[in-house]
Amino acid sequence: MARRSLKRTVRKTAHGTRDNAQAAASRTGGRIMGSHASGESLHPGSSRNGSLSQEEMWAYGLGLFGIGLGLAELMVPRRLARMIGAPSRHDGLVRAMGLREIASGVGILTQRAPAAAVWSRVAGDAMDLACLGAAFMSNRSQRGRVALATAAVAGATLLDMITAQQLSRGIETRNDHMSLTAALIIDRPQQELYRHWRELTNLPTFMKHLVRIEVQDDRRSHWVAKGPARSTVEWDAEITEDRPHECIAWRSVEGSTVDHAGSVRFEPASGGRGTIVTAEMEYRPPLGTVGAAVSAWLGEDPSHTVKMDLRRFKQVMETGEVITTEGQPAGRVETTSWKYDRAIKR
Repeated sequence: MARRSLKRTVRKTAHGTRDNAQAAASRTGGRIMGSHASGESLHPGSSRNGSLSQEEMWAYGLGLFGIGLGLAELMVPRRLARMIGAPSRHDGLVRAMGLREIASGVGILTQRAPAAAVWSRVAGDAMDLACLGAAFMSNRSQRGRVALATAAVAGATLLDMITAQQLSRGIETRNDHMSLTAALIIDRPQQELYRHWRELTNLPTFMKHLVRIEVQDDRRSHWVAKGPARSTVEWDAEITEDRPHECIAWRSVEGSTVDHAGSVRFEPASGGRGTIVTAEMEYRPPLGTVGAAVSAWLGEDPSHTVKMDLRRFKQVMETGEVITTEGQPAGRVETTSWKYDRAIKR
């Protein structure tokens, strides 16, 4: 029963997000526009303003590197093979690898969203590693040089994978800050939603990683969140904008151990179908976009977290509780649906 209810809620959420896009499109020319999307920023220096994100700069750098390497493989294949310790009699294969490098590089540089082209580099890296493995087994190779070349290609492969993954997920990091936005429609009046969110002690009921919030006065509060390895992290935050029934914005105070900012906006949906709620978060991930990518590999995807927090907020406001199987006397720990498990686990 809980599973069917969750599916209905998620389906409604997806429809709500699309409706949100449609409703906003009529006002903004086709896109959901938040403070992030409009070029404003919760953190100074992290706004778009037509600038490239760190992920895009990495991609274009990899594209230029690939073109340069490809030209070298085309022009001096035997010298390049000797340099990496491989047998030099396979110049035809080296030239083919050069053409592939150039094609991937041109694909990256000519696309505004080059995720697919960067993934093609990852596929090429796998072929390069296979060829280096074959060269290592050859009696004519200098295995020490081949091993060094293999380590370099493995490092490039890791960088290619991180860049392709972040671009595919739509992650944009600027000035070391990552911006995440989620929006959906909740079938409640905006005044009611605003009041529930403005009572900050309610946030841990639907924000998965928050342990508690201690309100100190009208603007300042103390936040405690779950950290890595069952630890906790704490910081002080202040409300930077508070427009009753419309918008709440907050950020960590200067000198806090966690650099975080967020905002939530409440707008009436068209046709009296509830309220469009848009949540936006900005934070500085440890080790930048590399740390964010590794967190996603470990199942701690921050973009997914923001979406699920908002969906749990919808559940709380529309049904009075967050759907979960915890505490139920029957049922498996895990189901056959990883999406369902990720949605209900707190």
